[in-house]
Amino acid sequence: MDPNIVAIILIGSMLVLLSLGIWVSLTLTIVGYIGIAAFTGAPAGPIMATTVWAQSWSWALTALPLFIWMGEILYRTRLAANMFNGLAPWMNALPGRLLHVNVVSCGLFAAVSGSSAATTATIGRITIPELEKRNYDQKMIVGSLAGSATLGFLIPPSIILIVYGVAAEVSISRLFIAGILPGLMLMVLFMGYIMAWSLLYPERTPKPEPRIPFMERIRATAGLFPMLGLIIGVIGSIYAGFATPTEAAAIGVVGALILSAVSGNLTWTSFNESVMGATKTTCMVTLILAGAAFLSVSMGFTGIPRTLATWVGSFELTQFQLLIALTFLFAIMGCFLDGISIVVLTASVIMPMVQAAGIDLIWFGIYLVVVIEMSQITPPVGINLFILQSMTRHDLLAVAKMAFPFFLVLVLATLLLIVFPQIATFLPSLMTRN
Repeated sequence: MDPNIVAIILIGSMLVLLSLGIWVSLTLTIVGYIGIAAFTGAPAGPIMATTVWAQSWSWALTALPLFIWMGEILYRTRLAANMFNGLAPWMNALPGRLLHVNVVSCGLFAAVSGSSAATTATIGRITIPELEKRNYDQKMIVGSLAGSATLGFLIPPSIILIVYGVAAEVSISRLFIAGILPGLMLMVLFMGYIMAWSLLYPERTPKPEPRIPFMERIRATAGLFPMLGLIIGVIGSIYAGFATPTEAAAIGVVGALILSAVSGNLTWTSFNESVMGATKTTCMVTLILAGAAFLSVSMGFTGIPRTLATWVGSFELTQFQLLIALTFLFAIMGCFLDGISIVVLTASVIMPMVQAAGIDLIWFGIYLVVVIEMSQITPPVGINLFILQSMTRHDLLAVAKMAFPFFLVLVLATLLLIVFPQIATFLPSLMTRN
């Protein structure tokens, strides 16, 4: 049968199953089975069994549950509160003042949690009441938090970068290092927008708080040291070549447990909750990856990726034109699917086109994550919007409207990555030289 017709049937089947509320992992597996059983002569059952098994014991995946567990442990500590107290005295002099605490806190917590949702919930629980108490603009409180929390996807260790690394078969260590400069760039852009807004609307920014003596600011900053130490331990061990991502994840878990114990938050209840939370999330991601691997194999048997790559190639798009087209595609998909699902659903079809266009897969992974970050603050599926809706008195559309300026900042970041790819490739190139 014509691969174009097969593609339409399989995509239609996927949309129907997803609309019925079927789990993403089961949807991928069912569609993959249909593709092989109905349109090829290959044995679907044995292929599914061998593919799922090969995917499930991948060594690269061992870092995934450890990083998720580390984030779950830290979610239940007082580190977020300590971050606010340590950062607030230094942010008070900047235009926008304590709104910058949202950005910097999210960046720091993202560097040890790897999860956008965990970053939103943890930082929001601390900063929203504090900023509201000081009469900061409600739109900027919610908007800056919604945008900044997407850093959980980009700043390493990132769960979605691990998923991409497995799906695209590229180095997870290099992906982690590649995410550092783009993550810092996003923080600068978010803070720059806050400064510009506060200068345009000075009447909507509270007056500066009383100046705190320098030594008191230093003592308050001491609360940041545990978090910074954990970041250096995890990311530094990878960059220095002392540890693989899996070994660094183990270091992170041990460090998180020690910090939790020292802060007095480590109890049997919190430990059990962190283990169960990490187990549920890991099972969900692993099942999605297994289903996606089977669907990728199924796509290969049906010839759809080759046909699609040939079709796109017939347009003779430049790299820039292809990336703009993919940006629109991923942005639209992000309105209806979560980030991990987007990666695994598109990997088998998009990767051949990307490679044929000569695009670096490490750079493409960072670009993809930044585009997916947009989906976290766009309705109807933006998970950050749902979390903030539950934490504030606003409805979903109001929260989305507040986050829209930061969505535009993410669009700008995507364009900067396309025009200046060295932002993502510079640090990994240093690793290669060393």
